[in-house]
Amino acid sequence: MSRIGHNSALPPDGRVRDATDANWVDRFCPVWTRPWLRLSRADRPIGTWLLLIPCWWGIALAALNTGWALGDLWLIIGCTLGAFLMRGAGCTWNDYTDRHIDGQVERTRSRPLPSGQVTPNGALVWMVAQALLAFLILLTFNPTAILLGIASLVLVAVYPFAKRFTWWPQLFLGLAFNYGVLLMWAAKTGGLSLPPIYLYFAGVVWTLHYDTIYAHQDREDDALIGVRSTALLFGEGTHQMLWLFSGGVLIFAALAVLIAGGGLIALIGAVGFAVHMAWQIRSLDIDDPTQCLALFRANRAAGLVLLAGMVIDTVI
Repeated sequence: MSRIGHNSALPPDGRVRDATDANWVDRFCPVWTRPWLRLSRADRPIGTWLLLIPCWWGIALAALNTGWALGDLWLIIGCTLGAFLMRGAGCTWNDYTDRHIDGQVERTRSRPLPSGQVTPNGALVWMVAQALLAFLILLTFNPTAILLGIASLVLVAVYPFAKRFTWWPQLFLGLAFNYGVLLMWAAKTGGLSLPPIYLYFAGVVWTLHYDTIYAHQDREDDALIGVRSTALLFGEGTHQMLWLFSGGVLIFAALAVLIAGGGLIALIGAVGFAVHMAWQIRSLDIDDPTQCLALFRANRAAGLVLLAGMVIDTVI
């Protein structure tokens, strides 16, 4: 694991260290746009997937209860665009608040702010622009969804500071990243009920799982800097806690789909979701940062398993 103060050169052409060589930003986008897209982490799309999938869950879960309607097509398109924009705005805010910390961590020192590709004031302008575009999309939804979307900004604003005052910043991330379940259920049905709340809980616990794995990449640097994470809190007991999280995800996801009116296929999706998490736990080596990143990225497939179960159930 690389340490603070390591003097290795930054990646060529301003690339961020943990972006893949095949990412679309560094391959296809005009040079002048790349620092801004990197600031939004468009070159590392897994975060967009992990924000978007719970939005799709909310729509599919509601469809178990009410069926599909023509207007659902815009809900799917709108939340997809909104997730891309709000993930970009949230990452910009996170990197702005962490710009001094990121400069001390080997994995993050190549990000646009600590590496000097973007100025702090420029980052704030970019954040507002993305958030305003997302807000225009939100305004096309019903009043309940609009209010829920506005309320979510509190979680987005607080999350970057959580690592400074709690060992559970991953919990705050989960509360923010899975909010789409509630918002998109409300956008389709006009209100809230128990199924999306249970699925929201499942998503929050899922985030505790995958972001703990992710945080093990930086635990040595984090310990030296003095910021907190569940990776540091759990330490060698990480596997045991992750098993607990996978059980919680299974219980909450199963309750959500069953109460919403889902059948056997939706329930199989919930079980498959938990099984994928179990495979990650059995494979995990917390001392291998490369593997931690790979397993973190594998959670896109995990979330899509649950989505597929709900969608197939509604169709059949």
